[in-house]
Parts: sequence; structure tokens; C-alpha cells
Amino acid sequence: MATDLDIDLRSTQEARRCALGAREAQRAFLTADQETVDRICDAMATAAFDAAARLGQAAHDETGYGVAGHKRLKDEFASRDVWASIRDMPTVGVIRRDAERRLIEIGWPVGVLAALSPSTNPTSTAIFKVLIAVKARNGIVVAPHPSAVGCTSEAVRVMAEAGEAAGMPAGLVSCLTTVTLPGTHELMQHHATSLILATGGSGMVKAAHSVGKPALGVGPGNVPAYVDRSADIPRAAADIVASKAFDHSTICATEQTVVADRPIAAQLRREMESNGAHWLDRSQADIFAGRLFRPEGTMDPRYVGRSPQALGDLAGIDVPPDARVLVADLDEVGPAHPLSREKLTTVLGFIVEDGWRAGCERSIELLKFGGDGHSLVIHARDEDVILAFGLEKPAFRVVVNTWGTFGAIGGTTGVAPSMTLAPGGIGGAVVSDNITVQHVLNIKRVAYETQRPPEAAWSSADRSAQGDARGRVDGGGSSGDGIDAELIARVVRRVLAETEGR
Repeated sequence: MATDLDIDLRSTQEARRCALGAREAQRAFLTADQETVDRICDAMATAAFDAAARLGQAAHDETGYGVAGHKRLKDEFASRDVWASIRDMPTVGVIRRDAERRLIEIGWPVGVLAALSPSTNPTSTAIFKVLIAVKARNGIVVAPHPSAVGCTSEAVRVMAEAGEAAGMPAGLVSCLTTVTLPGTHELMQHHATSLILATGGSGMVKAAHSVGKPALGVGPGNVPAYVDRSADIPRAAADIVASKAFDHSTICATEQTVVADRPIAAQLRREMESNGAHWLDRSQADIFAGRLFRPEGTMDPRYVGRSPQALGDLAGIDVPPDARVLVADLDEVGPAHPLSREKLTTVLGFIVEDGWRAGCERSIELLKFGGDGHSLVIHARDEDVILAFGLEKPAFRVVVNTWGTFGAIGGTTGVAPSMTLAPGGIGGAVVSDNITVQHVLNIKRVAYETQRPPEAAWSSADRSAQGDARGRVDGGGSSGDGIDAELIARVVRRVLAETEGR
């Protein structure tokens, strides 16, 4: 008991120290020009990219999740690709001028960001958040998941060291190393913290939204992958299997259930099997349905981010050595069918519907069951079907003919490269974007007059009001007691306002 208490106290004190240090450094950094900011960010991005393989291995070793080589690719994406996408964005001083509207926009930091990082993508998420924070001249304190403290803090250390060597104030970028719930809560609610960037499980995101600070959070991604009869079936099958197998399905935008158009369902299955998909029989699927999830619906961490062979060992099921993903046939969606939930591991649902309209309804059902607002994958060549899915689905990332993993995060599509995907209002978030610099950058606006106010009308109204007020005070032209107290008060307030500045 005493030891636990000591850990909580140390974590809370570290959170306070880091938040205050970041605020002090951020105030000093406020005078940095664009060239200085970009030089520092470039140094940090380069350092993170160079350390990507080591950090990816550390993330795998510490958490047990995913594939070290795939985590390296995510670290490279979070450093190289994210930085490339924001490098040329102005964030300091005058960032835009609109001559027609006579408007000047000036970049201004939010302040200190509390950045919660998950266990599934611990190093890549930290790298990404540090870059977007400092690009906007914010301070940032990263709060790792308790099971990923070592690798996350090392990623932040690498970046902070490179940034400080390039001229960044010490303390602007830091990471908690003694991590407890009270410590993380203290960081989120601390008076020096301005905004919370929450990436992780639903419970953590809800906690971030509950502390009374502005928060940008994610949501679960129960991603349907609809394959239409118009699709390139061999390519769709290869993409789905590769995406689901990538880092053992630890990216929230990974495909969770395939919705196959009936005329091509059998061909799709054959193509998926040829790419390494291993179909479970009904009894095996029932075993996984009973073991992957706890009674309340959350995943058992022992099954998160595991290879098919590791899952087989845990469940006592023989799995071929060449299996890349496990697939279970589904008849329905909902609590009675656990494998229709989001599965952050190499298990994929498969359901057949006849026609795109039925596939559309089933995809909506999957999203509403646990992925509202997040992402959807569609494989099709019929542009009318693609547009219909875009118009009708409650998902803010509809990626077409590509991997769900890299498509939704901006690796293979034109959406903003990001490791934090917001699900909009229907998913419990304030925005529906891939979070990036503009979400942690405030804008000041200097607005010149573009047209004169209607002075004649105002003056006429004022004269009428004043005359009416005099008449009412004198008792002329009025009914009742002859005094309009509200009108008198309004005139008095105006006179006081006019004389106050003299």
C-alpha cells in the first residue's frame, strides 16, 4: 500500500513539474521565428527517423504487440511523412493575408499540450504529436501507456535532445516516466495544461474529455471493408489480407469485417486464402469469440496485436505456419456476435450480402456497433457505388481501393498524415479530421473595416430614442407613469461609454 502511494505521489509530482517546465519553455519559445521553429522540427524529425528501427524494436519488445519491422515503418511514417506534410505550413507571425476581405491572420500557439499515447502505437504516436506541437510553438508533455513507458519515453528523449541541440528551450518537450492514473489525471487537469491530445482506448479518451479542458480524442474503429462485384477481386483480397496482417492489426483503421457482395464472395474467399487468410470453422470461431473479449466487451490484452500462430497457442487451436490472418464467417452483428466487434489483432470477420445496398446497410450496422465516425474501406470500380458509400456511411474516412491501415492515416491517400484519427460528433469528438498542426494552432485575425456601418439609420434611431426619452421624463406623449426606465438606462450606459475613454 505504501509503495503504491509513493508511486502515485511521484507520478503526480512529475506531472506537475513537467507541465510547469513546458509552460515556462513555451513562453520563451513564443519569440521564435519560423526559420528557428522549422530548423528545430527538422532536427527532431531526422533524429526520430534515424532511430525508427531501434524504437520499433523497443516498442515490440516492451508491449509484445505487433511486428518490430512494421513498427519501424510506422515510426518512419510519423517522422518523415508527417514532417513532409507540415514542413511548409506557416505557423509563426502573419500566416495569411486576404486583400479582398482586408484580413490578416496571425499564428499563435495553444500553449501546453498533454499528449496521451497508446500501447499499440506508442513510439509513432509520440513522434507525430511532438512534431505537430512544436511546429505550432506549443509545449508538450507526453503521457505514455503504463505498458509502454520505456519505448515512449525513449522516443521523446531522442526528439527532445535533437530539438534542444538545434535551439529549442529545455523542457518544451518532455515525457512522464513514472506513470500512474493519478499522475496522468494530474497532467490533464493541471492549470498549465491548455489542451489534451488523447489517443488510446475508449476509457482513457472519455477521461480526457471529462477533466474540463479542451480535448481532441479518437474513437474505436470497427472498420467495415465492403468488396463490390465491380472490384478488382485479386487486388482487393491482397490488400485486405496485407492490411489486416500489418503490425498484427494494431492500427485503429485496420479492416475488421469484410462485407462481400454475394456474386464475388466465393472468389474473394479463394483469393484471400491464396494470400494467407486461414478460415476458422464454426467451433474454432466460437472459441475465439469467447476468449478475445471480456464480458463487458473490451479486448483481453493477451490477444491484442498477436500473430495467428500466437493466437492459436493461446486458444489451443492449430493454426498453419503460413497463416497471416484468421477469418471467421459471421451471420449477424451485435453483442451476441463478439467477432463483429473491433479486433485489434489478426482476426477478421467475413459476412456476405447481396448487392451494394445491402452491403451499405451492413456496413452502417458495423460502424454503429463500435466505429461511429471512424473509417470505412470500399473496393469497387463503380463510381456510383463509391459515391453512395461516401454519402451514406457514418464514417469520416472512406478509403477506396487501398489498405485500411495506411489509407486512413494518409500513407496511401491524400488525407492528412496523422496517427490520431478523430471520429467527429457522432463518435464523441469535437472534429472529424486527421489531427495535425491546424488543430493545435490558434489563429488571431486583424480585421480592417470593409464597409461603413449604417450611421444614418443609427443616428436617426438615437435621436428618436433621445427625444422619446425626454418626452417620457417630461410626461409628454406617453402613457402610464411616463417613465421608460429601460430606455433611460440605455442612454446612460451610452453616455458613460463615450466619456470613459476621454
